[in-house]
Amino acid sequence: MRNRPVDIDRLFHALGDPTRRAILDGLVDRPQSVSQLAQPLGITVTAVMQHLEILEAARLAHTEKLGRVRTCRVEAAGFRALEQWIRDHRTAWERKLDRLGQLLAEEDEIR
Repeated sequence: MRNRPVDIDRLFHALGDPTRRAILDGLVDRPQSVSQLAQPLGITVTAVMQHLEILEAARLAHTEKLGRVRTCRVEAAGFRALEQWIRDHRTAWERKLDRLGQLLAEEDEIR
């Protein structure tokens, strides 16, 4: 299951919510328990778990339960997929803009 490809639509859906982005921000420095994540957000542990399910589906976060504590951490797979998507689209747009620049330069030369 962890080797499945990342669904880019799911990824953007997960990142589209400010609470989920705040959860990821809370995990940047170190793994945290669900209750540690809930406290500064002012939401319930249940609400954090619902957000974490979406983040896990997008492969942006991973949770593990040890005893009674569920610990969360950032998962790199979703971020790698996002970086690749951005890189691919940036390259395509750079090519299009380069071609537009060439066409405009040719047009200026003709005038």
